[in-house]
Amino acid sequence: MQRICAMSILPVSRTSALAKGASRGAFTLIELLVMIAIIAILSAILLPALSQAKGRAQAILCLNNTKQLTLAWQMYADDFEGRLPYNLGMAGSSFRTPLNWVNNVMTWGLDPDNTNTATLTEASLGPFVSQATAIYRCPSDHVVSAAQSAAGWDGRIRSYSMNAMVGNAGDFSTNGFNINNPDYVQFFKITQIPQPTEIFVFLDEHPDSINDGYFLERDYYPEWHDLPASYHNGSAAFSFADGHSLLHRWTQSATDRPPLPDTANLPIPVPPNGNDDLEWVLDHMSVDHN
Repeated sequence: MQRICAMSILPVSRTSALAKGASRGAFTLIELLVMIAIIAILSAILLPALSQAKGRAQAILCLNNTKQLTLAWQMYADDFEGRLPYNLGMAGSSFRTPLNWVNNVMTWGLDPDNTNTATLTEASLGPFVSQATAIYRCPSDHVVSAAQSAAGWDGRIRSYSMNAMVGNAGDFSTNGFNINNPDYVQFFKITQIPQPTEIFVFLDEHPDSINDGYFLERDYYPEWHDLPASYHNGSAAFSFADGHSLLHRWTQSATDRPPLPDTANLPIPVPPNGNDDLEWVLDHMSVDHN
């Protein structure tokens, strides 16, 4: 008769089995380090590309803003028998008027002109942009001073200025020419602009240079009186009298100042062998009387 030996069966803890299964599915330290390294490499590759894509998108929006402002400028002229909006230099003065295309002078302090959108909507171009305020500010412009940041501001309300030679400049142009640029033609009517594709109307101005909406360079001084912005990879957005917009890239390092308070250090002398940027702006501001 065959004898069957009983085998002792040891009980297995369910908790122990689960722990073993869990240990087989977990990452080892080396695997974890490899994953971290892969993520770091992918981040190094993708983040600059994402940043560049964001920068390009902001540049496109900025160009669109200048186009919309120029369209409003053209519609204003249509409604006023070809006369262009007032473009008054108000910096250094308490003079304000809603007859101007904008009615503010911005600073690095807590002055209401920095945030009061009524200085845009109630000014002369306000009705022609349906009272929209976002188009007056470049999406790359979030520059504020320490005091403004402490007050909770994330930016001021305007990034754009108008070419000083375009529009009625008030006391500066009572004799039919601009005393700041007497050899240049002051354009009072849209029909006076001989080459609308060559004369700019709006540009984004450096945040430390922008104050009023009147952007001035003098053809007889080799210096930057006001300074264009460089938000878009060393470029500034310009819109022209015919309605087109473009990004113009600066070639001199002195033109590309950091977009921060107290960095423009105006006026900036321009040497004869480094004046390509200034000459480009002057060539597109107006034409000689002769």
